[in-house]
Amino acid sequence: MLSQNEIMQTIQMIDQQHLDVRTITMGISLLSCAHSNPKTACDKIYDRITRYAEKLVPTGEAIAKEFGIPIVNKRISVTPIALVAAAAETEDYVPFARALDRAAKTCGVDFIGGFSALVQKGMTEADRKLIAAIPQALAETDIVCSSVNVGSTRAGIDMDAVALMGQTIRDLAARTADRDGFGCAKLVVFCNAVEDNPFMAGAFHGVGEPEKVINVGVSGPGVVHYALQSVKGASFDVVAETVKKTAFRITRVGQLVAQEASRRLDTPFGIVDLSLAPTPAVGDSVARILEEMGLEICGTHGTTAALALLNDAVKKGGVMASSSVGGLSGAFIPVSEDEGMIAAAAAGALTLDKLEAMTCVCSVGLDMIVVPGDTPAETISAIIADEAAIGMVNTKTTAVRLIPAPGRKVGDTVEFGGLLGSGPVQAVHPFSSRAFVARGGRIPAPMQSLKN
Repeated sequence: MLSQNEIMQTIQMIDQQHLDVRTITMGISLLSCAHSNPKTACDKIYDRITRYAEKLVPTGEAIAKEFGIPIVNKRISVTPIALVAAAAETEDYVPFARALDRAAKTCGVDFIGGFSALVQKGMTEADRKLIAAIPQALAETDIVCSSVNVGSTRAGIDMDAVALMGQTIRDLAARTADRDGFGCAKLVVFCNAVEDNPFMAGAFHGVGEPEKVINVGVSGPGVVHYALQSVKGASFDVVAETVKKTAFRITRVGQLVAQEASRRLDTPFGIVDLSLAPTPAVGDSVARILEEMGLEICGTHGTTAALALLNDAVKKGGVMASSSVGGLSGAFIPVSEDEGMIAAAAAGALTLDKLEAMTCVCSVGLDMIVVPGDTPAETISAIIADEAAIGMVNTKTTAVRLIPAPGRKVGDTVEFGGLLGSGPVQAVHPFSSRAFVARGGRIPAPMQSLKN
């Protein structure tokens, strides 16, 4: 039972400190929808999603109203489409994305993830067809999200896939040039992708998951920032303990919502992802938490250490609150979605190189970063390879969500709106990585992979 004091603290977190449940995500298996006829397969996909998720949005809205807890997004994740579409006798996988888009809109959700492929050790023909379809599929649909896993600690890094993804991102940016390359905001390239991630754009329903499942992603940078204001000048031991206690309270809210959604939808409860997911709103920033620890501006020396403390303390507090913590769980640093990160990048304190260093100690990776529209495909591929190497060697999930904005140069600002915010165009190194990327093949798995 919650004490009266805990209830009052939770009310204060919601009313004054931007606490929300970022997403209720229903994962749905589409494996049984595979069919040799692509139209039949797409029809089965539409029917399966709309049947399972028809009550997801009204249920989420009812829980939010009854408990007074804001639930920002309702989302769906599905089995990686490359696996489902492999049986279809077609060269064109774009209709599968259209079926996902249509089904998601019928259900009224905000996003659907799973137009995905897992190619960490090599690509099947179905994987190649799906990757080839990504630019057109994401340009023509509104709420479909895509991800490709190009590496893992066990398998190494598929550099052929890395090279292909650099060009794919460029092609997608060109197809959505009228929206400053917005399509790239719906595409993530992973290393060590997880099967139960509720956050977009990288969510998909893993093959080890049940027929359907409810996963919840919480948020709360504003709550942590507020808590740290009460321990100004205190030692890092006190800072860590304060973050842990705050993360505990945040996660309990997510657990409550997840269990209630699971019961009402008659769907197994999967996990709570306790990641601190920022928004462009003032007071809801991970960067401001780091600055509250004593940094003049996010990105200056000490930022990586501060982020390491934050990420670890969030996880320690969260696992005490729930035995079902999963997904990514930590602290996100999506530049365009974080008011403090935007300010730091605009001031020149937060560069691509510094962001890469920060990804060694936090959740995910180089996220929602706008780069010049003329950035070569091989440079994008090399950035992906660098980030995948960090994930592979450190046995953690890393990802890249870069947006090469057509016609934009360093110093410009691109406006996306909503939760995606705005992004200052950041510089990439002018020196070529062409010969490196052209080698192809596979970067072998590190010694850490041999754990049996």
